[in-house]
Amino acid sequence: MILLPLPGPGWVVIFAGIAVLATEFVWAQLVLHWAKRRVTDAAHRALDPRARRRTVALSVTGAVLAAAAAAYLWRFGPVPPWGLRGR
Repeated sequence: MILLPLPGPGWVVIFAGIAVLATEFVWAQLVLHWAKRRVTDAAHRALDPRARRRTVALSVTGAVLAAAAAAYLWRFGPVPPWGLRGR
């Protein structure tokens, strides 16, 4: 479980470990089947056209905001627009 917050392939290692355990233990087989069903359901939901449109709209909005912030920082530097200076 320590792999989840750390950078790297945390979920991949966890599922691979459960797959290895599933060769010996019934509880691991049940967990693996449950996880496979959840991943399949999530994949079907992600391919829903409404969800894809929402994801594209949010991605475009985020990209526009990031480009505006980058343009502001390139033009003015890291100075607040309201002119406050540190005391």
